[in-house]
Amino acid sequence: MKNFLFTSIGKKFAMAISAIFLMIFLLQHFLINITSVFSPDIFNMLSHFMGTNPLVQFALQPILIFGVIFHFIMGFYLEIQNRSATKYEYHKEKGGANSTWMSRNMIWSGLVILSFLVLHFIDFWIPEMNYKYVEFLPDDPNRYYHELVEKFEMPWRVIFYCVSFVLLAMHLLHGFSSALKSMGTNKSYASSIKTFSYIYSIGVPLGFCFIAIFHHLTH
Repeated sequence: MKNFLFTSIGKKFAMAISAIFLMIFLLQHFLINITSVFSPDIFNMLSHFMGTNPLVQFALQPILIFGVIFHFIMGFYLEIQNRSATKYEYHKEKGGANSTWMSRNMIWSGLVILSFLVLHFIDFWIPEMNYKYVEFLPDDPNRYYHELVEKFEMPWRVIFYCVSFVLLAMHLLHGFSSALKSMGTNKSYASSIKTFSYIYSIGVPLGFCFIAIFHHLTH
């Protein structure tokens, strides 16, 4: 098993596992955030549970942070490795004949998404850590909705969020199918998987865009 992880296939498999893990988290994150559109109370309740549950805070959250770091480092490593292995210039000249634009530029969309994650951490995660573990403020289960909508008051932040999620959609359109292929998904399910990947890759990022725009226009 150890030797397998150091092979090219093993690295791609590990990359795929981290991608699937992050996509599950992204869906869960979206399902919680979309409740803020129609019920602040439900959003506060779910956010308070996620923010105070010991299993989430001290077990799943560190795993998530590790997964994000691993996925990006491994992605950049594999991209550099692939480019180093390309010795003939015709790959650049005729790249579009054999691959999509997004598949050839995953590293750039990844960098934009990474910058978005940094902003997201600055906007939400760092203030949350400061609230609970630095200032030790009293627990307020109804503060989450206000903190969310406050972040979308500035137009530039909404625009940056939306641009990032559009690029995330493009990133997922290639990455979703690539991850499943690396995991050796049965070809008989290819059509169904492709349809689901399109629905997920477009629907979830656009859903996040809708949330940001909705709160910007209604508050």
